[in-house]
Amino acid sequence: MRVVVLVKQVPSEDVGLSFAPDLTVDRGGLPGVLSAGDRIAVDQGLRLAVRVRDVQITAVTMGPLSAREALRTALLLGADNAVHILDEALHGSDALATSLVLAAAAARLEFDLVLCGSASADSGMSAVPAMVAERLAVPGLHFADELLVRERKVEIHRDDGHGDLRVLVADLPAVVSITERCGEPRYPRYVSRVDAREKLISTWSLGTLSIDPAQVGRRGAACVVDAVTPHRPARPRALVEGDPTSTAVRLADFLAEREFL
Repeated sequence: MRVVVLVKQVPSEDVGLSFAPDLTVDRGGLPGVLSAGDRIAVDQGLRLAVRVRDVQITAVTMGPLSAREALRTALLLGADNAVHILDEALHGSDALATSLVLAAAAARLEFDLVLCGSASADSGMSAVPAMVAERLAVPGLHFADELLVRERKVEIHRDDGHGDLRVLVADLPAVVSITERCGEPRYPRYVSRVDAREKLISTWSLGTLSIDPAQVGRRGAACVVDAVTPHRPARPRALVEGDPTSTAVRLADFLAEREFL
């Protein structure tokens, strides 16, 4: 079984998001990590390999040179191969272009199952998995809290949002997005960490995938960012001093005025 795991390098939480002059996320020179949801997706692929024979896991990402670190992490966790789609024309790509490129890569790899996180830690759109499934013309099972594969069928369990369990089943090939409720990813085995040093990362361009550069990047984007503002403005700090009783009252008043209570 050929499993493709779509992964993404996102800015570290310690650094947070910053933006380039063209209002795209500045990914150059900043510490990055493998998106938490994608880490779980890699782990689910590895768990599948324990239950199903002859599973080959390929991690795929697109982005600048720094995005390669996400693939190195996936290989460290236990993925067998990795593909980095690297092309200057990709800069500024929106979800539509991203899904176009990732779907083309999955098709080229002749997948049986595509796994990915439900949403990346930096954008949180949850749109790309469904777009990839649509472009590949295969079933898309999303927000999986549990993943099962039996013969040529994939089954997921998920919360329907009202506290009830919903079971979805589809024939392979298919695309499945994973939630954090699938479980904490396991620590990589020592043998995986050693083997990761010997695994190569293939580099593909848009030409490799026969994609016109005009379809991606800022030129091909259907969405344009006009402005970026902080989600919450900085709040003024204050020092509350005095005896415990009066301090508690003043602190409560302070928090209430600023809508913390």
